[in-house]
Amino acid sequence: MKLRRCAVLYIEPREALTIDWPTVLAGGKALEARSHWVALAPHLDQEIPIDAAQLAALGGISYTVWRERAAAEQQYGEDCIAGLLALGLLIGDTPQYAAQHERDETLRANYWRPLSALAHTFGRWRGVTEQAGMEAPTFQALLDKFGEPPPPTLDLNPAQALKLPAVAEGALDPHLLNRYTGRNYDLSASVPLDVVARLLHRTFGAQEVRQVGPHANVLKKTSPSGGALHPVEAFVLAQRVDGVAPGLYHYHPVAHELRPVETMDREQAGALARYMLADQQWLSEAPLQVVLVARMERMHWKYRNHQKAYRAVVLDAGHLSQTFYLLATEAGMPAFITAAINDADIEKKLGLDHLRYAVLAMCGCGKADDSRREMVELRYGDTGAA
Repeated sequence: MKLRRCAVLYIEPREALTIDWPTVLAGGKALEARSHWVALAPHLDQEIPIDAAQLAALGGISYTVWRERAAAEQQYGEDCIAGLLALGLLIGDTPQYAAQHERDETLRANYWRPLSALAHTFGRWRGVTEQAGMEAPTFQALLDKFGEPPPPTLDLNPAQALKLPAVAEGALDPHLLNRYTGRNYDLSASVPLDVVARLLHRTFGAQEVRQVGPHANVLKKTSPSGGALHPVEAFVLAQRVDGVAPGLYHYHPVAHELRPVETMDREQAGALARYMLADQQWLSEAPLQVVLVARMERMHWKYRNHQKAYRAVVLDAGHLSQTFYLLATEAGMPAFITAAINDADIEKKLGLDHLRYAVLAMCGCGKADDSRREMVELRYGDTGAA
């Protein structure tokens, strides 16, 4: 049998503080820090404590060159090597270790930059609820808790400032100056299908398909995309859309179609929205939500092991969300965008592998319920108090 180390592995030193109470009661200082090591491997999607012997073995075994197991055992010990194989930090080439081998190969084949794979994998949420900190505090509550924030802007070289001319009105002004993030939605209101069609097509839809090779096409959309790849897909969670059964759908940007993933009743759709949005009920009540999912295999087709690939994909989601905001404002509705989502659970619901796909954010919109309006964001023209 042969083995090698997994493709991407980071080791983090951590420490736990303990107190020797008899020493403290005797008047001494007895705060002690005990260090330990944690292995972070994106293909395993979990933190794994390791000991010093395992750390030495992982540092000495190649992640590219296969090595005979017997030689590794002679150098590091049978128990150490067996333990690392069982954990999946070492990859074996026999059927017994096929599952870990397959996950490691998936990561290798998707050309992740190691630090990006680490940040993506271990920045995802599972089962986060309001009790885990997803409440919506008022700005005053934040001031009371954290004190004054840093200034809202830099103030560099005011003595040398060049005063700019007054800004003329433009065609976009009504939408730019009226767009705001909605936090309370009318539970009795739905969104007309033609409005949803325009929102989806003008935000995520292909305005043109261009052939660039015998079997390769690129899409032209209304928002920019790194490398003109447009890797972000839109999965729609419809709660109250006229003519559409509640449920999950994939929006096809070329065919301009909603393709069912799972249909459900309205109560189930509402519960799913709230869970996906980490218990942010003030957003989950919107009649329409869209999950932004990046196909990393498409992004990495061009930007292989690239330092900026993941950042570019996140920027893509930002561009799309702001186009969505403006279209929602045009239709007379507030919108939202949030990255505070249970992305790992969304992956499971959609059947996605986090090594191939990145659930980035959720956006949504609907008719505002002004009778319940309690906004943290400041709408243009507001004094600040909601």
